[in-house]
Amino acid sequence: MSTVAVGRKVPSYTAASTSGRSIKSADLKGSNVVLYFYPKDDTPGCTAEGQAFRDQHAAFRKLNTVILGVSRDSPAAHDKFKAKHCFPFELLSDVDERLCSMFGVIKERTMYGRRVRGIERSTFLIDAGGVLRREWRKVKVDGHVEEVLAAAREL
Repeated sequence: MSTVAVGRKVPSYTAASTSGRSIKSADLKGSNVVLYFYPKDDTPGCTAEGQAFRDQHAAFRKLNTVILGVSRDSPAAHDKFKAKHCFPFELLSDVDERLCSMFGVIKERTMYGRRVRGIERSTFLIDAGGVLRREWRKVKVDGHVEEVLAAAREL
């Protein structure tokens, strides 16, 4: 169950990142944040989404917006994924599903006829004051990053 809502302050969080240190939401104050959740490192859709954010990274930076990718993969897996695709932003490891639970992105799905729990591709735009301004759930990768960028321009 999600504990976040559009128009409300996002609760504080801490997560391990590819920088080798933990990232705390308090450290991001003063910057807008794009927090995008994806199912698994180095899978086709997740790679395409990460590459799209990578390709627009400079445009987001000009808008004082930090990009953070989140999945349940380990920090070591994130390091390889980030290096392989030259992502200029941090990936957060949420192996204990704290962030996933906070944002309500863990869903039951059917995969190959079996019920599995996994991350539903979702993106959240948080303003410089820590307030959730937009959310996108059940994200389709094509055109998504451009839509998020347009919303960041409106902040």
